[in-house]
Amino acid sequence: MQNLLKVALAQISPVWLNKVETLKKVEQAIRDASKENCELIVFGEGLVPGYPFWLALTGGAEWNTKVNKELHAHYVKNSITIEEEDLESICELAKKHKIAIYLGIIERPLDRGGHSIYASLVYIDANGKIQSVHRKLQPTYDERLTWAPGDGNGLQVHKLKDFTVGGLNCWENWMPLPRAALYGLGENLHIAVWPGSDHNTKDITRFIARESRSFVISVSSLMTKDDFPKDTPYLDKILEKAPDVLANGGSCIAGPDGEWIVAPVLHKSGLIIETIDFNRVYEERQNFDAVGHYSRPDVTQLQVNTERQSTVKFNK
Repeated sequence: MQNLLKVALAQISPVWLNKVETLKKVEQAIRDASKENCELIVFGEGLVPGYPFWLALTGGAEWNTKVNKELHAHYVKNSITIEEEDLESICELAKKHKIAIYLGIIERPLDRGGHSIYASLVYIDANGKIQSVHRKLQPTYDERLTWAPGDGNGLQVHKLKDFTVGGLNCWENWMPLPRAALYGLGENLHIAVWPGSDHNTKDITRFIARESRSFVISVSSLMTKDDFPKDTPYLDKILEKAPDVLANGGSCIAGPDGEWIVAPVLHKSGLIIETIDFNRVYEERQNFDAVGHYSRPDVTQLQVNTERQSTVKFNK
């Protein structure tokens, strides 16, 4: 049944800014999904170790303050360095349970010096191999105070049974050209990851599905006041202005006709499981295919630079 794919949307909260404990939650979600015979599990944007909520709560744009510096340093220390095998346990679980994974991380890559961080979406295949790491092209608004902009290297798709799957981070999903790049690679199952809340997912999920005639899976995290660990630096200052709910979920699935398969799920922690049928893609592409029969490449074309960017290149 190559046309059928059982997917799990892991709508969970991080152990905020704690890499080790959040990875344990990710591992447990993978085990739980494997018990349900899921073939793909997706986690929200930057889940490991969490979204930088403090920026909007503690005067994140204030220049050269001790609060912002210490929180940023704490964030960096709890980020993921793939080259140091921080995701080894996740890869081992993928291989053991034969499950593919899309995981949102805050990445501290050594190929950019090892001090700046990126909101990255990692694809691990069912053999436990990391196949792509997409660094968010353009951090949104206050995110730019802590995340660096990425590059086009991660604009890749992957075969998963009959499906061709690709993904973008949060508001990248509103960017027409990165979407078109994935469509041009044959994407028909689009993964959209978010820090949380249905105000992000309720419109764009169905829009992308209708535009691309693909399945679209949006996965968000959860976050409440109670999810801030007690040892968080400057916790009292963060909680002064924090609402009770910072991220209410909103994970959902739209079919290739743009209609809901799973409408946004709110305030519920755990796995959302559904089986999708690839044949529906062909049905909807009959009357519209954005990069196929309904395109005019002789009139408009997109050029994409997929080179991994680095400040220094050493000639051998």
